[in-house]
Amino acid sequence: MADGSVALITGGGRGIGRASAIALSKQGWRVAVAGRTRQTLDETVELLDGDGLAVVCDVADEASVTDLFSQVVGRFGRLDLLFNNAGLAASAVPVDELAVDEWRQLIDVNLTGSFLCARAAFGQMRAQDPRGGRIINNGSISATTPRLYSAPYTTSKHAITGLTKSLALDGRQFDIACGQIDIGNVASDMTAAMSGGVLQADGSTKSEPTMHMDNVAASVVHMASLPLSANVLTMTVMASGMPFVGRG
Repeated sequence: MADGSVALITGGGRGIGRASAIALSKQGWRVAVAGRTRQTLDETVELLDGDGLAVVCDVADEASVTDLFSQVVGRFGRLDLLFNNAGLAASAVPVDELAVDEWRQLIDVNLTGSFLCARAAFGQMRAQDPRGGRIINNGSISATTPRLYSAPYTTSKHAITGLTKSLALDGRQFDIACGQIDIGNVASDMTAAMSGGVLQADGSTKSEPTMHMDNVAASVVHMASLPLSANVLTMTVMASGMPFVGRG
């Protein structure tokens, strides 16, 4: 799918969101990017090959999400792909030291924000003509395996898996496919500290390998390019040497 198809990427002002927006635009997609910072969103749109749209949006706010989808559909007429990418992390501390407000903020963005955007996308894809579309949720490898002191983030990403599978099931009758991409150690602002050391399960700190952002963007493009009769339900894209598989 491409040739003027319409994609919306949350968290599109930097990192994985920006890289995916650029990669999709190179394949002929018209791309809308959403996030909280106008400047970074505009910078992303300037890097796109084709038609682009930047919308400031707080994905945890229902009214803001409603306005986002109104602007996207108003500009492009439909929606073929939602990449639910917006998210944040919490402080790496024992769970009894984590502020409840920090937990709530993370869940609001990572889980409720993904639900609100998926809900709006589902409604649009169900009603449009021709109907259907695809939703890709950014799950992270924390959706299956936690790091030390990551209870809020890991909880949110486990929940994303449930959201993904439920949407994949509910969407069948409406030609809506839903899949999840689980990413490990991509080089970004969030993982910049990995070269200096990452807390391990045994409490030690070790540096970990990372991979280039383009590997994630290419994977998103692959998932998005499939016909709606096919779906990548879950995909793990990770730095080959990171301590994920096995006991290390």
